Amino acid sequence: MPTLETLATFCLAALALILLPGPSVLFVIGRSLAHGRRTGILSVLGNGLGGLPVVVAVALGLGVIVAESAVVFNVVKVVGAVYLIHLGIRAWRSGPAESALTEGAQGPVASPGRALLEGFWVGVSNPKTIVFFAAVLPQFVDRDSGAVSTQMLVLGVVFLLIALVCDSGWALLAGTARAWFAGSPSRLATVRRAGGAMMIGLGGLLLTSQRH
Repeated sequence: MPTLETLATFCLAALALILLPGPSVLFVIGRSLAHGRRTGILSVLGNGLGGLPVVVAVALGLGVIVAESAVVFNVVKVVGAVYLIHLGIRAWRSGPAESALTEGAQGPVASPGRALLEGFWVGVSNPKTIVFFAAVLPQFVDRDSGAVSTQMLVLGVVFLLIALVCDSGWALLAGTARAWFAGSPSRLATVRRAGGAMMIGLGGLLLTSQRH
């Protein structure tokens, strides 16, 4: 297990990194704008669950394969980017009748299971997350204490929990902003399309990303 001092230092570093708007924040905001608070929160939870296999893979040493292999990295990258673009296009093309639904304006409504699964696939298929954990987690491991894999697992789970809280805040803010537009179907359609455009743009950025 990491020492309390190491864990505290890691939590501060993780919080600073998470608070900087990045791909996960853009994904959550896009989902919340397109589909509302509930789907946004479920997407955050699914995204966090998708990060668990990534943390396990990194702790077991598999993350190095993605970080070092251009072929594996690019395959994972393309799969994740195409899926993000698919979600964005689907949000963009949702019909006007769906846009007028309210949650007070929560539509178009996805089932909880589907929202969780979509967030999960985005989380597990982001190669940048794998490379990030492979680069950062070992820096906070005390190799003299042994159980290196266990230490990395603990640190990874702590990071995901902090991200879950922070990203949920973004989902609530974006979902609340969306609800304000619910009185006008045309305004709501514009916001929904803005969320879809964010996800399409994020997929495009992922396609052009490189290993670092």
